[in-house]
Amino acid sequence: MHIVFAASECVPYVKTGGLADVVGALPPQLVKLGHRVTVYLPFYRPIQKRFPEPRYVIPSITIPFEYYNRFVGVVDGGLVEGVQFYFLDCPELFDREGLYSSPQGDYWDNWERFALYSRAVLEASKQLGVPDVFHAHDWQAAMVVVYLRTLYYFDPVLRRAASVITIHNAAYQGAFPPQTTERLLFPWDIFTKDKVEHYDTFNFLKGSLVYSDVITTVSRKYAEEIQTKEFGETLEGVLQNRAHDLYGILNGVDYGKWNPATDPHIAAHYTANKMAGKQKCRQDLLHAFGLEHITAATPVLGIVSRFATQKGFDLLAQIAPELAQRDIALVALGTGEGYYEDFFRVFAKSYPKKVAVKIGYDDTLAHKIEAGSDIFLMPSRYEPCGLNQIYSLKYGTVPVVRATGGLDDTIEEWNQKTGVGTGFKFDSLLPQDFLSAIDRALGAYRKAIWPQIIRNGMRKNYDWSAPAKEYAEVYKLVVQRRS
Repeated sequence: MHIVFAASECVPYVKTGGLADVVGALPPQLVKLGHRVTVYLPFYRPIQKRFPEPRYVIPSITIPFEYYNRFVGVVDGGLVEGVQFYFLDCPELFDREGLYSSPQGDYWDNWERFALYSRAVLEASKQLGVPDVFHAHDWQAAMVVVYLRTLYYFDPVLRRAASVITIHNAAYQGAFPPQTTERLLFPWDIFTKDKVEHYDTFNFLKGSLVYSDVITTVSRKYAEEIQTKEFGETLEGVLQNRAHDLYGILNGVDYGKWNPATDPHIAAHYTANKMAGKQKCRQDLLHAFGLEHITAATPVLGIVSRFATQKGFDLLAQIAPELAQRDIALVALGTGEGYYEDFFRVFAKSYPKKVAVKIGYDDTLAHKIEAGSDIFLMPSRYEPCGLNQIYSLKYGTVPVVRATGGLDDTIEEWNQKTGVGTGFKFDSLLPQDFLSAIDRALGAYRKAIWPQIIRNGMRKNYDWSAPAKEYAEVYKLVVQRRS
């Protein structure tokens, strides 16, 4: 099969979140399974720097709007691990410092930027290769699906192409004023509650959920959660109606970059059978955070995260004074909402011998925290998939997580009677339940069972081979429906 990936970001070119990791890792795995994969990305400024002399395979594509036309060139990004990359060049829309926003907020014309991108994917594919399946990711590429089944419905070249939309985070939907309908040259009859209209907005993501052949999301549990009012972000009704076409496929991770046996960022290498290197990593981590005085008897708790309410740090803030009374050290790395950045600063200042924080993002330090910590904290209010808990398993760092989304799918509660389990979970949003889960981990740390929990986690495998096969089955299904 030929699959076209439409997404707004992809490593190693541009990244703001986990979407980029998925779009960077899944296509090469599909190629290994014998499929042909093409990825289209906007030609953002950071990508332009990688291609100072771009080669245009299509000089100009005309994209019409209500009162004017835009023109898009298609740049050849070459083959990378068997995957063909193309970049869609429209300088007035994509040659900007940020991908989606400036320091003043979201770009006002994001509706135009990503509608143009989506339509250009379809037009470019007509010349460079019509796929069996268009696989769109999140709201920025959602209009690929909407266009395909509306304005392009009678296009004989595209009519048999199937479509898949993947929800990486239902909270981000691309909702714009009703006038967007005519600005994008759609008939007003699609601006209805059973199509793209949602609370008097033109909702890109909702439109794709209505028009796609199949919907996927990034974990089995999240697929269930987004059909409820708590997690559905007002789209739960639409998702319930499409429940028979909704699949939860857990994201994989790249063990080529996240493996303590080979990681170039950490002080020493180690495996499940030879763990001596982890103690060196622990010492190196404590040195990096100025906590060299912490003894081996004191467990080190690690955090690498965006500092936000979604990540459950309101729970941590409420238990912080009580947690600080335990015999622990805590190191945290992240950036995000000002309130939580300030909380971490105050927490570290209040307990300087136990707590240390670095505001910002540092990839090397993130690896050091995964390798050098004993316990990793992820109290997320919701987490579609999550990657750090999976990294933690591989690095022998025992996760304490809230049982939501991918966290629930990947972490199994430790059971001392059976010797089975990889971490510690809590269900509610009560701060004391989070503290209780931490206390269970601290209790296990001081017992002879701790190495068994570590080994259980390190032997888990969450690479991309299994998810790629699941996606291939979804593609096969939608192609059969269209044939």
